[in-house]
Amino acid sequence: MVLDYSKWDALELSDDSDIEVHPNVDKRSFIRAKQNQIHQERAQRRHEIETLKYERIINDGLLRRIDTLLSEIRTHESEAKDENTFIYQALISSAGDAGDDEPPKPPDGVHTQTSQPRYSQMMASLVDQVKKEVGDSQSRDWYKGYVTGIEGHKKKVLALQKELLLKLDSFEKEEKRRITSESIHTGFDSSFVAKGSVSNLKNNGHDKIKSKAVEVLNPGPKSLNTPHPDSAADSGAEADVDENGSVLKQTAADAEEKDEADVKEASPLAKRFAQIRPGDYRACLQFISENRDIVAESATDGLLVEAFNSQMEKKSEYAKHCVHQALLLQYCRSLGRDGVGLFFKRITTSNHQAQKVFYDDVNATYQRIRIRTTELLAERAKESSLEGTEQIQLHAVEPGTDIHINVPQAGSADEVEVAAREIFERFPPGLQRALETGVLDNVNEILGKMSIEEAEEVVNQLGEGGMLSMERGIIDGTTEEGKQRIHDLGDSSEHADGPESVQ
Repeated sequence: MVLDYSKWDALELSDDSDIEVHPNVDKRSFIRAKQNQIHQERAQRRHEIETLKYERIINDGLLRRIDTLLSEIRTHESEAKDENTFIYQALISSAGDAGDDEPPKPPDGVHTQTSQPRYSQMMASLVDQVKKEVGDSQSRDWYKGYVTGIEGHKKKVLALQKELLLKLDSFEKEEKRRITSESIHTGFDSSFVAKGSVSNLKNNGHDKIKSKAVEVLNPGPKSLNTPHPDSAADSGAEADVDENGSVLKQTAADAEEKDEADVKEASPLAKRFAQIRPGDYRACLQFISENRDIVAESATDGLLVEAFNSQMEKKSEYAKHCVHQALLLQYCRSLGRDGVGLFFKRITTSNHQAQKVFYDDVNATYQRIRIRTTELLAERAKESSLEGTEQIQLHAVEPGTDIHINVPQAGSADEVEVAAREIFERFPPGLQRALETGVLDNVNEILGKMSIEEAEEVVNQLGEGGMLSMERGIIDGTTEEGKQRIHDLGDSSEHADGPESVQ
């Protein structure tokens, strides 16, 4: 039998013992340099292969979108009246699935210097180039110019694909021409493991579970402490059972707190989207194409919260903008995989039924927010007015008497005076200054700013410290005012002594 050893001619060696070098060159250094050269060329060749494969994938996706755009333009040729509107409608219709707008991520080390644009951006750039070409040609038939221009770009991409394929074949042939250590693989391999029957395994597992159940101390209900034979119980499941064997359940209060915590304010990205004027759907589509995260449900909820807060602040126009943008995102998300393209195609089509449905939903949602905020503001105004009518004020009950304010002196040796001074120093600084003026109106003004409970406590402390006292005033009977006060004193009966706090 003749053996063919010709395949080993492709074996790539860097340390052949038969190699001969110049006497002035170190053989080991030469071999290491040869190894480095081989490894660098191999790494560069594989990098080129990965780059070419990735570029072909990107171009394939671009070609599919160019074909779709040409198909849309040719299908709606009869509707080609306005140049900008027609091309814009065709571009939206050919956008495809919103989830496929992002190109696949490049392999490690490929195109690391530049960021890869989205397919929608590539198509928009292509249309802009064709539009410029049509404008420069000054042709009257703009429709034919667009078709010709897009087909020309398609031919360029196809030519580029052929060129990339030739380069890729060349690099792959060179890669396969050499046999390296990475080409070694297992040719034949077999193994045999004796396995028990499934029934034996089940029985053994059932016996183990039974033995575990016997060892449980203070067992609770059987359904909770004894696991099912086919279930995979672990220590994590036992953590949900308390000492009495009852499963821990989340209370309603915890659920409410979790729901409230889930409601978040609008993100900065959502607030930027709310600044777009309603009806400018070209800007909305561009914003969504550049920021795919805006279609998330959290952005819709955040914009509705922003609308509610703005309506509470009487910013009606901005609140309605937020409602419009929130429902726009909700419709794009609910229309399916191609929801973005489908929504903008319907909403920009004149006299389409979708326009009425969408705008009615926006108006109804805004009206609900407006009515609810009006009710809340009315309730708050009512509560604040009720709180403002109840105050604690100091007035003398018996006519002819006045309330005199006595501020305890600091540094006094009298124990009563010292105790009163300690009470005085615990008062707020504003109340201390009002008491030092000796004017009752100033004290009443401070009491009016306090709550009922705080003011009552202050009045009690003033009485304990002896800082309020009743004194009769001198009435001048020669004046009309004095005569009237004397008349009032004679008509009054059953008056309580001391000050009274009036609410």
